[in-house]
Amino acid sequence: MAAVEKADVPLTWSDSANLLWKVALPGPGSSSPIVLGDKVFVTCWSGYGDQPEARDMTKLVRHLVCVNLGDGKILWDSTVASTVPEDPFEGFITEHGYATHTPVTDGQNVYVFFGKSGAAAFDLDGKKLWQTDLGQMSGRTRWGSGGSPVVWKDLVIYSATDEARAIIAVDKASGSVRWKAEGDVLTMCYGSPMILPGADGKDDLVMAVPGELWGLNPETGKLRWYALHGLTGNVSPSVVVGDGKAFVFGGYPATGAVGMKLGGKGDVTDKNHLWQSKSSTYVPTPILYQGHLYVVNDQGFAICLKADSGEEVYRERVMEGSGGAASKSGGGGKGRGGAGKPFYASPLRVGNVLFCPSRRNGVFVIEASPTYKKLGVNTFASDNSQFNGSPAVVGDTILLRSEKALYRVGKR
Repeated sequence: MAAVEKADVPLTWSDSANLLWKVALPGPGSSSPIVLGDKVFVTCWSGYGDQPEARDMTKLVRHLVCVNLGDGKILWDSTVASTVPEDPFEGFITEHGYATHTPVTDGQNVYVFFGKSGAAAFDLDGKKLWQTDLGQMSGRTRWGSGGSPVVWKDLVIYSATDEARAIIAVDKASGSVRWKAEGDVLTMCYGSPMILPGADGKDDLVMAVPGELWGLNPETGKLRWYALHGLTGNVSPSVVVGDGKAFVFGGYPATGAVGMKLGGKGDVTDKNHLWQSKSSTYVPTPILYQGHLYVVNDQGFAICLKADSGEEVYRERVMEGSGGAASKSGGGGKGRGGAGKPFYASPLRVGNVLFCPSRRNGVFVIEASPTYKKLGVNTFASDNSQFNGSPAVVGDTILLRSEKALYRVGKR
């Protein structure tokens, strides 16, 4: 969920104001909550790396937790033990851990991805229906993959980019693999794929990888079209789309942004390329709204670009002390390089307001307007853990998750 056009959500909250409920989670995680009816689903992990003394990798367990939307009580907690050794809890993986992929639902079941322990489906009562191995490879960075699954017709499509260097479609009823789109370049791809209607009336599976934007046939995984975008290294943000255009952000060590038209056949680089910019974001995915692209990036800057040209409208620092040295409460994460990356979560737009969760310094509220206006910042003083997941809106309320808890915020 990246945007909601209308909802009467509060612009301010705290431990004592506009907090409808808070529930402790069984472990940390970087995935985002999703909602189906009166149920909230979120993934976590425990047993290894979640506590200083938890150093036995064989005890790593993933959780799919179902929470009652009305009162915040946990309805069930289904666990899946790690089936194979994972990447050790050291270095960069400490930035996000072992529950990074946001679950997805088709209204009947919930589908999750647990990295090297595979994909799984659960019914709405928490019963595991199937579990499928999607690979146990590791890239040189040993970060694990990051993209979340999507449902399309009778398939669930997974970004097993680190585990198998592949996009993998499985039958949502049985969990059997239907196709794989493989490529070594996928190991440095961390965004989520998306399904878009193509110009020929057929759907395209669109995904950005280092150096290229891909349009795949979601029925088969075969490449229909591609365009070179020039952003090499790792590409972490998901593709932003709108008005028949795609906007790709990311790259390393130098980040950038590219605007392109969508669709075609074969190599469409020359005819689809619109613009290129050095203004970008390394992790959070931007928001497209009324002809402008907005993001608070991992360096703590709010950036606005014109979607038709890539021209930078503004660049304003929203968090003092970010973009290098740690902020007063730690800035970024707890592993290597985390102090200079205070934002991982992608912003949520509600009307003309952006809610931008930082990792340790609260949720920054900014007007979605070509004129920069910071409306405030909201924190839970009782929670000093990281907020890596993106928010979700349900009705006139916002759901937020940290490494410790799930929150529902609404006007009281």
